[in-house]
Amino acid sequence: MKRSSTGTGLAAILVTTILAACGPGEATIIVALGDETSEDANALDGVEVRLLPYDRDQIFDSLTAVAAAAGMPEPEVPPDLLAAQEEIAQAQQEWRDTETRWNVLRDSLQTLNNAMEGLNRAQRAYMDLYNQYQDLEGDYNRAEQQVGRLFDNFTSLQDAAIGRMDSINIVQADWADQAFEDVSLIIAAKTELAGLEEHADTTGVEGVAAFEAAPGQYWVYARHELPYNELYWNIPIAITREEPVVLRLTRDNAVVRQIF
Repeated sequence: MKRSSTGTGLAAILVTTILAACGPGEATIIVALGDETSEDANALDGVEVRLLPYDRDQIFDSLTAVAAAAGMPEPEVPPDLLAAQEEIAQAQQEWRDTETRWNVLRDSLQTLNNAMEGLNRAQRAYMDLYNQYQDLEGDYNRAEQQVGRLFDNFTSLQDAAIGRMDSINIVQADWADQAFEDVSLIIAAKTELAGLEEHADTTGVEGVAAFEAAPGQYWVYARHELPYNELYWNIPIAITREEPVVLRLTRDNAVVRQIF
């Protein structure tokens, strides 16, 4: 007589259901600066993404307020230094844009030169290419001179401000060492109170960081450094077992913070 497998099947389903109910939740974090609908989403590789069971902004804001109340306010960057940094950034971008154009002109001249090789100079095709070469060569020479001038302007602006930037960095670092002296203890207490663990992953070439974590309230923390500022994220999410979380970190939901 054939034994029924119904009991075994029900047991397997029950075990699967129990495991699912007790298992971790899932979160997928995508770091990409471009539009998700475009072909080039500009995914960022190598960005460390962390799931924190506490709000780090609340902690640091609270400690900053305590320091200010104790007569130790956070050092501010002078407005003229911020303006100087913006001027440096614009000068650098102008230099790089002109350098890119100069490189394109150089490659175009090389292409025309290769095309003229082997042609008889009396041929119409040669003369047409030669005339194009002459026109581009003038543009190339002017661009080359511009690149030099713009680079000199960029470096002179940078040299004029670098000393003050270094000084404000030192002052801010000294202040932070004192104001945030107890931050590790506070984070440990917050983590223990939440009953959850921190998790970390680094994005790959597709800009994705993947997590499995116990259900609960977390904050997605990440930073991406640019030449003169950084994109900063500290976004709350709720992880559950029922529905995987998908969150995109973009320019739109980032805080732009000045760096020196």
